[in-house]
Amino acid sequence: MNDDLKQYIKKGTTTVGIVCKDGIILAADKKATAGFFIADKKVEKVVKLTDNIAVTIAGGVSDLQLLLKLIKAELSLKKIRTGTEPTVKEAANLLATIVYNNIRRFSTIIAITAFIVGGKDNEGFHLFLLMPDGSLSEDDEYVSDGSGSMMAYGVLDSLYLKNMTINEGIKLAKKAINAAIQRDAGSGEGIDVITITKEGVKKVLTEKIDTTLKI
Repeated sequence: MNDDLKQYIKKGTTTVGIVCKDGIILAADKKATAGFFIADKKVEKVVKLTDNIAVTIAGGVSDLQLLLKLIKAELSLKKIRTGTEPTVKEAANLLATIVYNNIRRFSTIIAITAFIVGGKDNEGFHLFLLMPDGSLSEDDEYVSDGSGSMMAYGVLDSLYLKNMTINEGIKLAKKAINAAIQRDAGSGEGIDVITITKEGVKKVLTEKIDTTLKI
């Protein structure tokens, strides 16, 4: 890739999705990088789409911003046209279609985006992993994405238990993100955690890591 284009690609991220007996946990770190430069230390990588559906984001910033605007608009239009809330599967499939078309559109800047979609509907709680090529898979335990996902998966594989409570899931998500922050250069600065329960989407945790040296 041309060196002039590398500044537009956000390469580092760790995102996590966990299925609990009473809901879904979505978590992510807060660092955005442009090559070796830390471009932003306060990025919100867990985004609410509807009252009951949220996503984590990873990839190129400009494409992520555009795709989030498109999916929010489409979900709002669907609700207006049908008078019903979109299901999690409908939202995930619609976003997967947009991602599929976006990465195959010719451009000098590669449209790399990835999402974890979590939510609840009349059929229960759901967790989907959406890859940069537009492929979509549902998981009934946990998923992770981004440059720090290998470290996060090590924690999730070791500590995840079926029928975990939301509170247990929050602690596990923090451990998984923390493991990635310790070893992945592209992840860091803090953590955001969102829960999706019968009450809907709620941010339950925002922690910032203080890296300022006192002189």
